[in-house]
Amino acid sequence: MTVIDWLLDGDPAIRWQVMHDLLDAPADEVGAERARVEREGWGARLLALQGTDGLWDGGALFPADYTRDEPGQPWTTTMHVLQTLQLCGLDPACGAARRAVSLVAANARWEHDGQRYFDGEVEPCINGRTVETGVYFGIEVAPIVQRLLGERLADGGWNCEAEHGSVRSSVDTTVNVLDGLLAFEQATGGSDGVREARRSGQEYLLERALFRRRSTGEVVNPHYLDFAFPYYWHYDVLRALDYFRRSGAARDPRMAEAVAVVRSQQQPDGRWLLGRVHPGRVCFALEGGVGEPSRWNTLRALRVLRWWDGEP
Repeated sequence: MTVIDWLLDGDPAIRWQVMHDLLDAPADEVGAERARVEREGWGARLLALQGTDGLWDGGALFPADYTRDEPGQPWTTTMHVLQTLQLCGLDPACGAARRAVSLVAANARWEHDGQRYFDGEVEPCINGRTVETGVYFGIEVAPIVQRLLGERLADGGWNCEAEHGSVRSSVDTTVNVLDGLLAFEQATGGSDGVREARRSGQEYLLERALFRRRSTGEVVNPHYLDFAFPYYWHYDVLRALDYFRRSGAARDPRMAEAVAVVRSQQQPDGRWLLGRVHPGRVCFALEGGVGEPSRWNTLRALRVLRWWDGEP
């Protein structure tokens, strides 16, 4: 079995993206496979877990029964499930998506201060993800975008700790905001302010070769070299490279070391492993454990390398 055959033997969420991103399959075939995400596999299972009130696990960010002494972070709530459905490629025009998102818009409130879900919260890492999923599912999120533009720090990025006095950006927060701004720009055409903010956020990452300290050249965090899926709010170099791929950015030489990290993790059989699982409550496991072959990471790595190598 080839790597492509192995990928195509996976969930519909994997299959349609392989067909689209790696095989350049005809649009009608891709669309037919994508439509299965609503009815089968991970997408259908996640949709079935939505409560009648529109929430997953009773909350926007935290479950209804959450206590602070729970190990890890809960990944079962509305924000994380919407992001995962987006990454699975659930067709935003399908009936299930429209019903699910309309319930979220009507009923979900952020735990921070009771804000309506698609009005955003206070942390830019949360708001970046809200913008990305909001745009994907056809919700108006321009006011959140304007807030994000005003929260950019002097070094070019963003940090959720800015409300507590931090003046230095974070790669984790910055990549979440960049994902949101990119989705907004691609859907609406953006604005000069959005384009400038994305440019500065990209420079913030590139000046650090995507994973090194600008001051010393040391690796900021070894976990940035471990590829997790789902990644939720967390940063790693594969996620960053996939952002640049989707943005249509030029292949900047400052990305080369991060690309080499991705290449180095390809196994002799052509696959990539699951490098990390972010601890916490999950709806269900999308893949096996750490160290096992990962269809998600293999798909993501192959399309990044296809872009980097300039393949048509």
